[in-house]
Amino acid sequence: MIDKSVVKKLVEEWLQDKEYFLVDIQISPDDKIVVEIDHVDGVWIEDCAELSRYIEEHLDREAEDYELEVGSAGLGQPFKVPQQYLNYIGKSVEVQELSGKKIKGILKTVDGNDFTVAVREKVKVEGKKRPVMQDVDHNYQMDQVKYTKYLISFK
Repeated sequence: MIDKSVVKKLVEEWLQDKEYFLVDIQISPDDKIVVEIDHVDGVWIEDCAELSRYIEEHLDREAEDYELEVGSAGLGQPFKVPQQYLNYIGKSVEVQELSGKKIKGILKTVDGNDFTVAVREKVKVEGKKRPVMQDVDHNYQMDQVKYTKYLISFK
């Protein structure tokens, strides 16, 4: 079986001096390698092909037969690394809490493992008869939610 650390080292070598970042590497028992990269402005197919060639040049097909797939982190898929949170500050996201509750709002801040989502909610305001719609901050830790993902808008 192909060693994940070897593939990770190759990907990191290729990423050096580029604005791309590694999202995930998966290797199945039958040696299917899936590499996901991302970039703040999206991923170009030419760069995926270049990374694929780089990996293939450095792995020995004679020693191990493998299938290689290089692509971008799927739009609308759950975030896997902190850099993805940073890329979506100011954008609409969905967070599923460990309890199963889902909230939708604007990713406001990211600080290390912590992030804040501003959610539009009805809030009872002193002196007013009816609740008023306001942005309410919800604070989370990346490792304390089931997922966070970008909400695609077709407006």
